[in-house]
Amino acid sequence: MDILLTGAGGQLGVEIARQAGDSALELTALAHHELDVSEREAVLDAVSAVRPRVIINAAAYTAVDDAEADRQTAFAVNSDGPANLAEAAEKTGATLVHISTDYVFDGSKSLPYAETDETSPINVYGESKLAGETAVQSTCARHVILRTSWLYGLHGGNFVKTMLRLGKERDVLRIVSDQTGCPTYTGDLAAAILSICRRHVDGNPPQDGFGLFHYAGAGQTSWYEFAREIFRLSNAFGMKAPRLEAIATTDFPAKAPRPQNSALECSKIEAAYGLRARPWRSSLAGMLDTFSRDRNTS
Repeated sequence: MDILLTGAGGQLGVEIARQAGDSALELTALAHHELDVSEREAVLDAVSAVRPRVIINAAAYTAVDDAEADRQTAFAVNSDGPANLAEAAEKTGATLVHISTDYVFDGSKSLPYAETDETSPINVYGESKLAGETAVQSTCARHVILRTSWLYGLHGGNFVKTMLRLGKERDVLRIVSDQTGCPTYTGDLAAAILSICRRHVDGNPPQDGFGLFHYAGAGQTSWYEFAREIFRLSNAFGMKAPRLEAIATTDFPAKAPRPQNSALECSKIEAAYGLRARPWRSSLAGMLDTFSRDRNTS
């Protein structure tokens, strides 16, 4: 088997499985109800049975606010899970492609974060994801860790789909304008992941193709500007556009603090794999076009 995918029911996992189905890659996709990555013996048994060349870990606990009160579950999925998969990959000689997050940073830097920048998460979710990275790095020699930022797509819950839903329900939306990141389309990230996997399945990874990498939509923006672009584009498809009000983080209390800046610098993955993400506005336009067509045909 070429690839074993965990977290196949999540917004990224669904997209990876869909794209893999259109390629020549053989992929076994396991959702949470089929494989709980926090259960060590189940993970070891699954990897031993499938014998993949590459494992993609898209399984994650992503409820950032809920994690503040549910630290145990967040760490079980985001730390123990990657540790179990790393152990299984090391035992079988597989490459582990593990998906991580921009929230491992505290957001105090004014420029986009590089892979060499110091990590200092400010919420439980970020702490659990950083612990997962550390487990992978210390256990599995053949690893590719991909940090990404502000993920959205056609499947599952995300900021874009939340905005479209709230836009139909409300006349005014108040959106945080002082947090900065790089919106990343699951379609683009899935394609990048499968491109990396193809190199490893073929036994032809680049010389510097292991380790830690950043991949996110090109360019950076605020949640407020992101929302403005969502409604500017969706309005062309006949969707309602509410009035937007820019607010500060302090005016939008949340259980978990967020980094003020979590934009990612992505030149390393371009140098190693030749992967350059599209500008985030272009990717958003493509996603909304597909979303609109799917809505009109359903």
